[in-house]
Amino acid sequence: MTPKDMMVADANSEAMGIPQTSLMENAGSCLARRIINNRNPCKVAIFAGNGGNGGDGFVAARYLINHGFEVEVLFLSDPALIKSPETRLNWEVLERMSNGTNPLSLNIVKDSSYLRKTDAEVIVDALLGTGVRGNLREPISTAVDIINQSEGFTVAVDVPTGVDPGSGMVADKAVHADVTVTFHKVKVGLNIASVDYVGSIELFDIGIPKEAELFTGPGDLLRIEKRDQKSHKGQNGKVLIIGGSKEYSGAPALAALSSLAAGADLAVVACPQQLSSVIRSYSPDLIVHGLSDDFINPKDTEELIKLSENFDSVVLGCGIGREEETAIAVNDLAVEIEKPMVIDADALKMLGPGVLPRRIYETVITPHAGEFREFSGITAPQDLQDKIKVVGEVSRESDTTVILKGAVDIIAGNDKLKLNSTGNPGMSVGGTGDCLAGLIGALLAQGQNAFEAAFLGAYINGRAGDMAVGEYGFNFSATDLLRYIPRCF
Repeated sequence: MTPKDMMVADANSEAMGIPQTSLMENAGSCLARRIINNRNPCKVAIFAGNGGNGGDGFVAARYLINHGFEVEVLFLSDPALIKSPETRLNWEVLERMSNGTNPLSLNIVKDSSYLRKTDAEVIVDALLGTGVRGNLREPISTAVDIINQSEGFTVAVDVPTGVDPGSGMVADKAVHADVTVTFHKVKVGLNIASVDYVGSIELFDIGIPKEAELFTGPGDLLRIEKRDQKSHKGQNGKVLIIGGSKEYSGAPALAALSSLAAGADLAVVACPQQLSSVIRSYSPDLIVHGLSDDFINPKDTEELIKLSENFDSVVLGCGIGREEETAIAVNDLAVEIEKPMVIDADALKMLGPGVLPRRIYETVITPHAGEFREFSGITAPQDLQDKIKVVGEVSRESDTTVILKGAVDIIAGNDKLKLNSTGNPGMSVGGTGDCLAGLIGALLAQGQNAFEAAFLGAYINGRAGDMAVGEYGFNFSATDLLRYIPRCF
């Protein structure tokens, strides 16, 4: 897994009720057990930073002391700079233990001039973890030199300091570990990095349940990049919504308003001419582009393809209707528009076989059970495991990311799977699916890949619905749900 995946799993585990203190305790005890099981009691030097890796080292120190090891902790920071509550907690435990009744030595190293080669038989590198980027700063840079110059057996915690856990590259220098003890899953960079740095890789289970990765959770919001403080209008995503018909003027408006609520800078609705004034009246935030007739048809396709070139993503289908000529336009647009696309509602029902695999850009489809049947010709099974299998097969065959909406949403794409359990029966009200389509469109426009945009959209849309229940009970509308989308972010 990537470092970001690990951060997400940690946060989702906490949301499930597993505190970070438990995960750190498990990691530290696994680290200590690796040393205890392979060494007689001896001197251990633990080089620790002020992040989570340092906390793992602090926990390990306790276990090693209890098993007769002499432990020297070299903390290369200031206790006041510890941001992690779990790391702070375990540092304070060591402070209470350092009263001369046990072989524990605590040393706060703020200046590299105080670092010396250690004679410890085992050296633990708990300096920097999965957050390392670029050249190392002092005093950590000198600490890496000291560790490499020492003769002890070196154990790296999660990733050797200086090795990029995502790419395996070393920008400056890095610890040469004899063994790297890593947790839950091996980080991708460890498999790429030179064995001269990582040594042998040993994986330990620290109690993160598989559901913390399989199901969406608040930790997944860490996948959304923070907005550039210097960004200007249009830099945070422009979404084109193509839809609307004489029966459904509200659907494309809801999708556009949802895109704006999700942080897109611009959301433009392209709709039949007779709807343009109606849709403009819903909100002054909406920009409306009127097309030729009373419904979207092949006369509009060239104009829409040209218009789409100015956008980062396209949402196709919200309220678009089922006219025969609309079906022709939808099939042409699905192939010819060269932008990431969300296809929803009636547009899904009108797609011809083999159309979507011809698309160059990533595509997300968002069917409920009935739309899934019309799109794929398959009735989704009731059993969750069977349903997962079927959705995965349809995703592969259509070369799309599929969200099958339900009590548990199933999101499949690129042979990856996510489940989402946010949402509630109140979301059976019309329009919540349009909100979801607009949400995903905004996430695509902001640079998320199709699979991430899909499961993040499902999570946020459902969470907004859950927040709405808290105020309205089940008696809320899609417009009410829109208010909660920014709060979810």
